[in-house]
Amino acid sequence: MNNAFEKELIHLADYDLQVREKLASEGKLSGGYHPEMESVHKTNAKRLREIILEIGFPTISKVGKKASDAAWLIVQHSIGEPEFMKNCYQMMEENSHDINLTNKAYLYDRIQVFQGKPQKYGTQLTADGIPYPVENKKNLNNDRKKAGLPQLSMLDINKIPEIEEILTIDGKDKEYLIWRKKAGWL
Repeated sequence: MNNAFEKELIHLADYDLQVREKLASEGKLSGGYHPEMESVHKTNAKRLREIILEIGFPTISKVGKKASDAAWLIVQHSIGEPEFMKNCYQMMEENSHDINLTNKAYLYDRIQVFQGKPQKYGTQLTADGIPYPVENKKNLNNDRKKAGLPQLSMLDINKIPEIEEILTIDGKDKEYLIWRKKAGWL
């Protein structure tokens, strides 16, 4: 294991969460991508890219579970960098035997939702707390189980909008749509 990268990745993720908590407590996280949060995300993604060049994706065997989870958090929050997120997902896919499968599921869903596509695991929620449309409601709990996610009740599954409703959901927040186009998601 690489102890230096382990400590650094954990520190980077902790700092991300500290800034998020501070901005949330000040009521500054609603109404768009806060510049301070964006700066933290870009800085962390830049450093993670450098680490990946040295050791590949930070898997559990390379940096430990906590640091591997921290690397995923950095990727999950690098929302302004679609290609980086997609590349990291591919690396996680290639290393599925040595990462937290729940993290991979969350990243897959986030990428799909940002692209205006249905998610697989139901991890990404609308502002109303309902999952965005999913690829296959009938297989949702099986897919969640394989990824180590808890099962959803049939009541919750039935609340999930149909795939055809993605455009309606996306169209509700014009600023979000503009940002996704600007960032390169659409």
